[in-house]
Amino acid sequence: MRPSARLQPGVPQPMRAGAIIVAAGQSSRMNGVDKLFLPLIGIPLIAHTLAAFEAAPSIQSIVLVLSQANVEQGKALVKQHGFAKVRQVCLGGESRQDSVRRGLEHLAPHTWVVIHDGARPCVEPELIERGLKEATRWESAVAAVPVKDTIKIVGDQGMVLETPDRQKLWAAQTPQVFPWDLLQKAYRQTGVDATDDAALVERMGHPVHIFLGSYANIKVTTREDVLMAETLLRRREGLAV
Repeated sequence: MRPSARLQPGVPQPMRAGAIIVAAGQSSRMNGVDKLFLPLIGIPLIAHTLAAFEAAPSIQSIVLVLSQANVEQGKALVKQHGFAKVRQVCLGGESRQDSVRRGLEHLAPHTWVVIHDGARPCVEPELIERGLKEATRWESAVAAVPVKDTIKIVGDQGMVLETPDRQKLWAAQTPQVFPWDLLQKAYRQTGVDATDDAALVERMGHPVHIFLGSYANIKVTTREDVLMAETLLRRREGLAV
């Protein structure tokens, strides 16, 4: 065993967690451009996401979930960049929920499962580790940031129905962290549709804890988001903007 790999008495050891990186969407708001392999500071977008999880000490294995069109390209990228923690590259489903379920089927059992959107390339290892730390305390942890804008609930013909208290509104992000067995139960529910993992867990009546994410942890959905993500990555790397 290498000296750096030996357990040191009195020193906290990393938690053992598996990660599912969900990236099986169709990039429908990118006008036909596949955002996952767009270069950001010369590196494909999805490679930035994988690099953060590769560098997170507590992450032991990763399953990358891709669309049919991207599976082979994804496997080649993993090999090219030497992402040793990526154990499987699997095919996603029709919805995000289906894709996460397939990712769970390919992920070996771990104490914790971290789920992250592949289109959030600005995630950092520190945020992943902080989410896991929060999960050990609360049995769940969802990255989120306080909403900055005033939110309107709007009905027919654009009429405002309600203006909720902004102080109680948070925008959910990923990573989202849950115990392995709890997440398995959440995804075995039938007849329940949800846009994120936390919502499925909430439907079971299990409490979900929010922890402070990062406004830099943006999800790339439009061409404008691509420019923003590259700017953020350039600043992080100390490159000219």
